[in-house]
Amino acid sequence: MFDPRAIAAYAVAQGKKAADVVKRALGKVLGILDAYEEVIHIDDSVLETRQRFLKLHETGHFELPHQRKIFRFFEDSEEELNPSIVDKFEREANNFARYAIFNGNAYAERAADFPLAFSSVKKMKSVFNVSLYAGLREYARTHRHVCIAMAVEKPALCPQNGWSAEIRRVETSLEFERQFGRPQLSVITTNHPFWRLVPFGKATKPTKVWLTNLNGEQQEFVGEALDTTYNILIFACPTALFKS
Repeated sequence: MFDPRAIAAYAVAQGKKAADVVKRALGKVLGILDAYEEVIHIDDSVLETRQRFLKLHETGHFELPHQRKIFRFFEDSEEELNPSIVDKFEREANNFARYAIFNGNAYAERAADFPLAFSSVKKMKSVFNVSLYAGLREYARTHRHVCIAMAVEKPALCPQNGWSAEIRRVETSLEFERQFGRPQLSVITTNHPFWRLVPFGKATKPTKVWLTNLNGEQQEFVGEALDTTYNILIFACPTALFKS
């Protein structure tokens, strides 16, 4: 069981610096790697699919040789790792976990055999033992066709924007980005084409929306959405490519 008090006590036994780091981190951390003792601590209260990612993420910190060496050095010194290096290491560990979970390119190759639709992500969920959230993100960013996926918060009435939904994550295929650019919005308002996709119930069935490409031309898309209770997942692709 993930016990913050036990981890903190363990860190104290390892030395003041380790204890200070753990005290700063425990309020927000879900996984901790002790590179010196080769022990990974994971919060077992989160979803199983999330635990799997956390284990692989922390394993990445250990298995990537340059990270393991540096983490051990900093555990044995009074120095602190530069924030930019920490950020780089986190991205590397994320990619390590992602590669392991999706079996390299296997997920993308399997996705290419299915229709371009949200339903395909649902079908592959059990095959790769991933959450819909993780699967949809991977599906969009690795697909060869034009498509976009978003994870957004539940719609709420905001003083600044009126009814809106805060955007948590956006993933686009390379072809989408080439034709439409990378979305920079932080919120979906009632003026945004995707507002029609935001469900006030459990889901939004395939619905037509129009997006403007980098040439100023409008293109018809079909979008779907699902409220997972944790967030709202949105997927859209050109109508000409959509298959239910």
